[in-house]
Amino acid sequence: MKTHLYNNSTYACNISPVGLKVQPGEDTLEKVVCETKVNIKNEDGLHMRPAMQFVDVANRFECDITVSNNENSVDGKSIMQMSMLAATYGTKLKIRAEGADAQQAVDALRKLVEEEHFDEPTPNEQKKC
Repeated sequence: MKTHLYNNSTYACNISPVGLKVQPGEDTLEKVVCETKVNIKNEDGLHMRPAMQFVDVANRFECDITVSNNENSVDGKSIMQMSMLAATYGTKLKIRAEGADAQQAVDALRKLVEEEHFDEPTPNEQKKC
């Protein structure tokens, strides 16, 4: 598994062959798996509006996306399942993507959670006002 450091966050991608060569000279299909860990930093956590933003971004990609905390693992493209995570401020989530565009999906979702904070204030930003 190849580990990348991006803006002080680490994520890992693994490319492994899945399938068999049908005829000599043909390429095998490859399965790309990327995952990252993120922290919920916006003050109100992953309530319905940020959960919907997450699902909207996730659905832009073809890959399968799974999000998990210590207790549950859910489909990152389902608003109902994402809301079951009950992720409050400070919750650590693991985002896992499988498919050809897995790396792009993980990058976009990590940016939404860790950099953009779902366009909501963090507790530190609230104190500055």
